Amino acid sequence: MVKRVKIAPSILSANFACLGEQVKRAEEAGADYIHIDVMDGHFVPNISIGPSVVSAIKPYANIPFDVHLMTENPEFFIEDFIEAGANLLSVHFEACTHLHRVIQRVKTYSNLSVGVALNPATALTNLINTLPEIHFVVIMSVNPGFGGQEFIPQTIEKIGLLKNMIEEYNPSVAIEVDGGVSQKNALDIIKAGADILVAGSAVFNHVDIGEAIRNLRKVISLA
Repeated sequence: MVKRVKIAPSILSANFACLGEQVKRAEEAGADYIHIDVMDGHFVPNISIGPSVVSAIKPYANIPFDVHLMTENPEFFIEDFIEAGANLLSVHFEACTHLHRVIQRVKTYSNLSVGVALNPATALTNLINTLPEIHFVVIMSVNPGFGGQEFIPQTIEKIGLLKNMIEEYNPSVAIEVDGGVSQKNALDIIKAGADILVAGSAVFNHVDIGEAIRNLRKVISLA
């Protein structure tokens, strides 16, 4: 059976003056998720959006919202973003002193998928004790905080190593790759083991959002 790789356009690169419309266009073009980066200005050197924005754009799309908490103390915000419309929720390993507790708290919401995100310099071995408890891992392929960065090449090897770990500890876990994903590197990322591609500037900085997503889909079809 051929794996269906999913596309999650990141609204960090979207035009915030017409955000709802851009989310709608991404869905119409075949996006699988809408990826939402939440930044607090502490864990990462940038501030993005809060739950009120998520609530505001939720009516514009029927596909799942993939909320990525790039925040200190993410446990403070879990309920707010779930109520706002999150369907997938990821927290950073580096931000959680008690990661297992945070994961279990998210899992009390039965209709939600929980993930753990890792920064580029964070070792995969930190996931061994949590892989059996989660639904997906977010591999950061740039240093988080800003859109439009270049993909870190060493990420390809990291994805492959994670794929091997997942097969040993929990084969149902999906691999999401976030940062610098484009038509140029998507095929290598997929072949390494990725299941979900987060693409920000590669989609929303394109003249035609629909064409950008269709072009990514064509690359995926080659895997």
